[in-house]
Amino acid sequence: MRRRHNGNKDADKRSSHTPIPSKSDSDQSSHKQVLAFCMAFRMLNSVLVQTYFNPDEHWQGPEVAHRIAFGYGHLTWEWKQGIRSYLHPFIFVPLYRFLALLRFDTPWLMTRAPRLLQSVFSAVGDLYLYKLSAVLFGDSVAKWALFSQLSNWFMFYCFSRTLSNSLETVLTLVSLYLWPCLRSKGNYSFVSRKWALIVAAVACAIRPTSAITWMYVGLLELLSARDRLKFVFLEVAPIGILVLGLTCLLDRFMYGTWILVPLNFLKFNFLFAGGDYYGTHKWYWYITQGFPVMIFSHLPFCIAGIICSKQWKFSGLLAWVLVFYSLLGHKEFRFVLPVLPIALMFSGYSLAVIKDPGYAEYKGKKSSKKHTRYAPKMGFAIVFLLATNIPMALYMSLVHQRGPEDVMNHLAREALHGKVKSILFLTPCHATPYYSMLHRNLPMQFLDCTPSEEKGVPDESDRFLMDPVPFVSEYAKSMSLPSHIVLFDSEEQKLRNLLISFGYREEKRFFNSHFKVDRDLQASIVVYVRIR
Repeated sequence: MRRRHNGNKDADKRSSHTPIPSKSDSDQSSHKQVLAFCMAFRMLNSVLVQTYFNPDEHWQGPEVAHRIAFGYGHLTWEWKQGIRSYLHPFIFVPLYRFLALLRFDTPWLMTRAPRLLQSVFSAVGDLYLYKLSAVLFGDSVAKWALFSQLSNWFMFYCFSRTLSNSLETVLTLVSLYLWPCLRSKGNYSFVSRKWALIVAAVACAIRPTSAITWMYVGLLELLSARDRLKFVFLEVAPIGILVLGLTCLLDRFMYGTWILVPLNFLKFNFLFAGGDYYGTHKWYWYITQGFPVMIFSHLPFCIAGIICSKQWKFSGLLAWVLVFYSLLGHKEFRFVLPVLPIALMFSGYSLAVIKDPGYAEYKGKKSSKKHTRYAPKMGFAIVFLLATNIPMALYMSLVHQRGPEDVMNHLAREALHGKVKSILFLTPCHATPYYSMLHRNLPMQFLDCTPSEEKGVPDESDRFLMDPVPFVSEYAKSMSLPSHIVLFDSEEQKLRNLLISFGYREEKRFFNSHFKVDRDLQASIVVYVRIR
């Protein structure tokens, strides 16, 4: 009995020294699981995205990186005027060189690899939205915010694309999580303001318009911080100068001359309204059309979440960005992508309240009351969001405007077997990917659309679209005819007889769209090959 009693004491002693997992260890394990899940989801997401959305996805990222890595690729007029930084394209250069070193630079991998890399960054963005929501509202809201992010059709459609806006969104989420002024006072000491500034500065280096977001956040920090002078002179100024200096060194090396890209970018887009050359919208477009389309069926949940959560700093950030961008003439969906996750976080808050109304009362603490009568409402909300977003995400990612990517995949395969000698793209300029997908150093030409210094003067692309037949006839007189011509069916109908007379025949036709976007319906894209 004595031995048994002593044995029990020893067991109790050993058990008393057994380490109990702390909350921080539990959170870290949870974050790793979230990251692993998001990584798998975004990689699948990137493979399912097979459509063409915006020229900048290819022409301002992978195309430039391909030129750096392999020595050939097209630089658009923006690079000749010094309004783009090489920082973002440089991210893809090691990836391209690694694929070439292993001889894995096949057409399929050259197309997919940049998006797969971006999917890794996007998963980090998903994780930090989860962490930000957990800090502000608790774990339940964090889970539903992540659900809202992953189920939103536009995030699925756009977040894994190689747009600088996608990486800007990731950096924005990371920095927002780190900013002291955006957290509650109890969490103030657990964040690093300097790291938040570094990440924000990198976001501005990649896209200077990201400064719109950080103007708002910086003002909040100035109003709430006690060490304002230290913040401005010992943190903002040194970090800003350091990041700007490193970016300028990179651009000096690539451009071959000293150039201040952010200044050129801001002058072109804000002082001279150069973006208006590509079209303008009414000032209220983001509020009535642009952002509602992006957030889609999450909108009522977002509005309810803003009202219930009373997290006015983040709802103020959302309003600030939308209003500021509304003042600019040229508007695009992707410009306000960095604040879409914030809106989806509020949607997550609303879903958490529907599941457990005690969240609104206990401010993130789990309610002890059971609310089984809310289960049907929760089920309806989930089914409604999935039923509206999944079909939209799959249609836009797999069907709508897939022609440009399909035609380049076809030409890349044909070029691999030596069947393509040269290509002429008789499409609106930048309407297809280019060397980054073809991955063959062949002569290619497309219609130029460099903005003219004189307003009202049509560019080469506009002149072709106004009257295709005389344009191509003149082209044939002055230039040697290519082995392949690519054009949309809307122009092909007008040029078919002329192309046949030049010895061309239709080789392949690819579906593109069921409805028009900016111009006439471009139902299909056609490849003509010269047979004599």
